Amino acid sequence: MKVPTGPSGPYRLLARALTAGVLVSASACSLHGVMRPADAPSVEPPATSAAPSLTDAQASAALITQGELGGRWSATQGGATWRDGLLKTRTDAPDCQRLLDGLYAEDLLGEPTGARAVVGLDESGTAAQLRYQVAAYAAPSEVDAKLAWLRTLPSKCAQFTSTDVRGGRLNVTVVPSVLPGVGDAREGLRLTMSDASAANAGDGSGAAPMLTLDFAAVRVGDRAVSLTNGGLGGAAQDSTQQAVQIGTQRLQDVLAGRPPTTAPVEPTTVPATPTTAPVKPTTMPVHPTTAPVKPTTRPVHPTTAPVKPTTRPVHPTTAPVNPLTGRPTEPLTESPADTDNTTADPADTADTADTADTAGTADTAGTADTADTAQEG
Repeated sequence: MKVPTGPSGPYRLLARALTAGVLVSASACSLHGVMRPADAPSVEPPATSAAPSLTDAQASAALITQGELGGRWSATQGGATWRDGLLKTRTDAPDCQRLLDGLYAEDLLGEPTGARAVVGLDESGTAAQLRYQVAAYAAPSEVDAKLAWLRTLPSKCAQFTSTDVRGGRLNVTVVPSVLPGVGDAREGLRLTMSDASAANAGDGSGAAPMLTLDFAAVRVGDRAVSLTNGGLGGAAQDSTQQAVQIGTQRLQDVLAGRPPTTAPVEPTTVPATPTTAPVKPTTMPVHPTTAPVKPTTRPVHPTTAPVKPTTRPVHPTTAPVNPLTGRPTEPLTESPADTDNTTADPADTADTADTADTAGTADTAGTADTADTAQEG
């Protein structure tokens, strides 16, 4: 058949094409209109957020207390200065550098995605510091991956050298640490640092550790407890194990809604509360049946006034006598203060006259004797 070449030919072809397109569209619309709701694809509602696996209150309740580790522990007074000087060091080994950075930032298990609580304690004997954390993470597998990496460090970083900010070199060793068999998974490490220059002095003595630090982590579901314990004076491994044992059990009790198996112990400096009530006395205090006896007599005062002397000091009544003449050598005088003898005594006057007469008579007799002796001669 010959295709028309006139004006009407092309237009007829275009009309047929348009008509076919319209019919297909109409059929599609008809089919869509008759689809039952059950045949339509179901739309999933948005997933609701799951309840948090650990609340802030639970995290705080699961923390250990200073009394549970012994009387040497108390609330921390702040971060130790050795953290900046020893943990902020550089090394060429990537895994070892990651370990140092994680210890300094305190995030070896990664950043928690849920609630967390932290407590810091200081030990008075060795000046060690303990930092204890309870936190929730995205999934148990996330925590297990970090624990698996920590497990490789005693072989990857058994011994390495790091450089501090002043250029000093430090020898670092990492060994595994034994932890109690608690929780779902766990891992522990002990890191020590010593002065590399002292170790290389050649005297064979080596160098004493400058820092000893324990790290421990235990997973409980998608929650985990982690801690660092140590300092320049060493790290008591029994304190690390005790904190892990008590802390893990407490977290499990809190999550189960049970009261903690180990009640917080008050610091030893606070007087302990008596466990039993004070015992009341079975008998009443005995009061005396008689009143206190007052003295029947008063202090005795003298009934008479002190007696003054009735006589005055005695002055001599006669003056000293000349042994040759028998006459007084000085006239008798009395004390002006002696008012009793101011009046002349007639008897004394008479005695004086008699003495004078006697003396005169004696002198006359003596003169007569002398004259007679001269005539006889």
